[in-house]
Amino acid sequence: METAMVFDEDGRPIFWHEPPGRSGGYLPDSRSLWDVLWENRARLGGVAHTHPWDGQAYPSGTDVTTFAAVEAGLGKKLLWPVVTFTEVRYYVRNPLTSQYVETDTAFMRTSYLDWIAQMDELRRRSRNGG
Repeated sequence: METAMVFDEDGRPIFWHEPPGRSGGYLPDSRSLWDVLWENRARLGGVAHTHPWDGQAYPSGTDVTTFAAVEAGLGKKLLWPVVTFTEVRYYVRNPLTSQYVETDTAFMRTSYLDWIAQMDELRRRSRNGG
């Protein structure tokens, strides 16, 4: 099941998004998710979500339009990790082209081990459906 984790600028989880109606290829938006994003916009770092399979972690077309809409609504650029069971890739919007490009996490203030633990928890929730 697709699952998302909203995290702060230090990489700490704020909210686990596991709504009814999600599937292996779909993660519905919800008012509660938007409320979390809006209420935490000052400290928001980004939103990680799973593509629940092994293999490469690329954003879908729907992902990219969602990234852009959320950033436009918040007025803030975020980090968008896409997580499969075997890989994590990180995306940000290039301000010159408005395209989402892969990046690293060098600017995050969390420890590598803490971040890996959060990605493992995200995968666990995705595999177990909650």
